[in-house]
Amino acid sequence: MLSPLREHLRDTFWFAPSAALVLVYVLWQLAYWLDTAIVDELQRQREYDAVSELIGVVDDLKTVITTVSSAMMTFIGVVFSISLVAVQMASGQFTPRVVRIFVRSRITKLTFAVFLATFALSLLVLTSYSGETDPKLVDSVPIAQSLLTIGMVTLSLLLFIAYVNATLRLMRVGHVVDRITVEAFRVVQKMPQGGVGDELPAAESGQIGHSGRAGVLRDVNIARLVRAARRQGVVLRLIPRIGDFVVPGTPVLAVHGGRAPSRGALGYTVSVGVERTFHQDLGFGLRQLCDIALRALSPAVNDPTTAVQCLDRIVQLLAELAHRPLGAVGHRDRQGAVRLVQPVPSWEDLVDLGFTEIRIYAVGSPQVTRRIVAALDELLRLAPEQRRPPLLRHRALLVHAVERDVPEAAERAFALEADRQGIG
Repeated sequence: MLSPLREHLRDTFWFAPSAALVLVYVLWQLAYWLDTAIVDELQRQREYDAVSELIGVVDDLKTVITTVSSAMMTFIGVVFSISLVAVQMASGQFTPRVVRIFVRSRITKLTFAVFLATFALSLLVLTSYSGETDPKLVDSVPIAQSLLTIGMVTLSLLLFIAYVNATLRLMRVGHVVDRITVEAFRVVQKMPQGGVGDELPAAESGQIGHSGRAGVLRDVNIARLVRAARRQGVVLRLIPRIGDFVVPGTPVLAVHGGRAPSRGALGYTVSVGVERTFHQDLGFGLRQLCDIALRALSPAVNDPTTAVQCLDRIVQLLAELAHRPLGAVGHRDRQGAVRLVQPVPSWEDLVDLGFTEIRIYAVGSPQVTRRIVAALDELLRLAPEQRRPPLLRHRALLVHAVERDVPEAAERAFALEADRQGIG
């Protein structure tokens, strides 16, 4: 039930810094209480010399805390600047869709959050310093607070090193393509293994329209929909696919086998946004890989090797999906009955998504056409018989396009020779 909320929080940049500020305030309160308890205990035991020594130590540390307070804002500016440059370069070189990878980067959020927390902690610690030097009258000596600040500074420096390393990796196309593939495989692994079969009642008894704002259908609360359908004794069928754009009034749910659940039972079950996400979108990974490949094949970039890297991952994803039920998947209740039918891309849709645009723009690049031929041949060996026609169709279309646009017979033969590395 918390899965959609968790995914939405991962797509935001405010939650981690806000949580870090709250946490560091709690830690500061605990450190302040510890400092007060230490001084009270020393005064109770009349250890005034020890209190005087603590006052001397924290006076020396005050210079460090003051320096940290001013330096952390500079560090925060550096982190923010590096992030903006990396996002701009990735958006221009790869595709605007990969900006989401930087937004979801845990190390970026953690670094930014810890830097802000260290800055806030240093300000809080400075407020704890007192001008009182008499060990009998002083209420608190911020020794624990100062040590906590130094610990946060050390953590900030270590995170800054990790952040720079992670950002440099995210600016490499191979790592970006790998991250997209990993996210896509997570979506595949969360898909139900069984198809719907004949468990969907034929009669449709009603439809439920979208009542929220217009936007891209990002995800649905599967557990809540299954629970509402079980209570009503019906089967719900999601009409649009995840990733479709819906407007108010668009039918989103069809009801089979009885009356529709109440609006209250279906509340907060459909989430829309301004762009697609990986959460439940089976085709989004292929879409991003194709976008990167198309940008690489454009005359402005002219980087066929990147397109080949994307094709490697496209083959990996399609090979994983070759034997899975597609077109529609069923989500079952505790008794094993299908309660929600969710449309997903068919095998033909996924093959078209993975190869159509790249095939059209790759005719002039033998490195890419050779990789496409090898990819199709490999998938033809892996896919079951009933799923081979889309692959054969794309192979025939590629051969026809090369024969039409490449005049020399030797060049045509070279361009249509299967090679997993393109031209090595």
